[in-house]
Amino acid sequence: MNEKIENVVIIGSGPAGYTAAIYAARANLKPLVLEGLKAGGVPGGQLMTTTEVENFPGFPEGITGPELMQRMKAQAERWGSECYSEDVISVDLCQRPLVVTTTERIIKTHGLIIATGATAKRLDLPNEERYWNNGISACAICDGASPLFKGVELAVVGGGDTAAEEAVYLTKYGSVVHLIVRRNEMRASKAMQDRVLQNPKIIVHWNKEILDAYGNGTLLKGIKLLDKTTQQEQDLPVEGLFYAIGHTPNTDIFKNQLELDHTGYLVVQENTIETSVKGVFAAGDVQDHHYRQAITAAGTGCMAALSLERWLSEHNLIQEYQQTQTTHPESSPVKPQTEPVEFDPSQTYQYGGYALRKLFHESDRLLLVKYVSPSCGPCRALKPILDKIAQQYQDKIYLVEIDIEADPEIAQMGQVIGTPTVQFFQNKELVKQIKGVKSSNEFKETIDSLMASYVRT
Repeated sequence: MNEKIENVVIIGSGPAGYTAAIYAARANLKPLVLEGLKAGGVPGGQLMTTTEVENFPGFPEGITGPELMQRMKAQAERWGSECYSEDVISVDLCQRPLVVTTTERIIKTHGLIIATGATAKRLDLPNEERYWNNGISACAICDGASPLFKGVELAVVGGGDTAAEEAVYLTKYGSVVHLIVRRNEMRASKAMQDRVLQNPKIIVHWNKEILDAYGNGTLLKGIKLLDKTTQQEQDLPVEGLFYAIGHTPNTDIFKNQLELDHTGYLVVQENTIETSVKGVFAAGDVQDHHYRQAITAAGTGCMAALSLERWLSEHNLIQEYQQTQTTHPESSPVKPQTEPVEFDPSQTYQYGGYALRKLFHESDRLLLVKYVSPSCGPCRALKPILDKIAQQYQDKIYLVEIDIEADPEIAQMGQVIGTPTVQFFQNKELVKQIKGVKSSNEFKETIDSLMASYVRT
């Protein structure tokens, strides 16, 4: 009879989800935020894979996407939001209270805000899977700093702002960047077009379509292009291909429960963000296929929280919580130390090449090596997960963080192609590798299995 029912559950993060959480928390609703993990990308949304955000109000010098999302999340948590990096696997919107099922729990709630965003599209090339994460990537910001892409020719496919931004970003690493545009013009803003066309390291290929990718069986070595005007085919020798071709709304779990348009976006009532079910609101790119900007996503997140608060109040469903502000220290990427003044083996979490070499040769613990890059949003999303792992396995493992820009030779020796990547070593041998952001359970299962097998041998 005293079963807990939440005031509001927010599915998704990014500017829409975190802004909704800020407003709901300040209204004493104590929102529960399900940030996602694998579904729809990484916690923090699409901005976790961008570099400089120069058009978000309040940051005249610009701010990186991951830093902006970190600040929004910290602000939401400061006012009492509870954030969990879990994927929602189903919802039941046909009963009251509403039911949300995640990979970890079943939650009942009076109100729901959907901010699940959209996922990057793929080309579905014949050899795409073979070379995915072996030269083909959907995140130039995450993987561009890899030693694999330094000093070689790279390609970006797309014609919008994201494609233009990634092409410019990759000029820091590649010798030449080929921008493959399927039409005779770009959709990017005039400012971004100017950056591309004025950059001497970028070559634009107009009216081209990618037919396939090819390589040596392990790594990408080129792409096959079709000229849509002449119908002629050509090989373009590149060792990196980055997708920037649009997104698909993350609405699969809402099919047959909420009204969707013909492209899969959530339908909201005119001049509102109300869905077809009372008490359920949509914010951000999941319902916006026109503007798709961080500031408009944040605006709809605000609208969703205010609208839901009014709806809960009208139906006498609010349970108010006393606000408890918490202080979050400023978060910034850790600069790894290559030659620390004093090496302390009592610390589970270590940084840099010096610590890695020391522990690799002298320790008999299971060694986890986490490879990151400074601008990698998923790397930041993975950090709190591995922080908890380090605490739980204190004195049993070592976790060493390697910045692939600061220690490129180590990344090259480890044959690391993208970030984040975690490698597991026992007795100086690589025994396991995990790429991308995974759940704490997956890391714990891997560690427990490796430690158990080590004890048996």
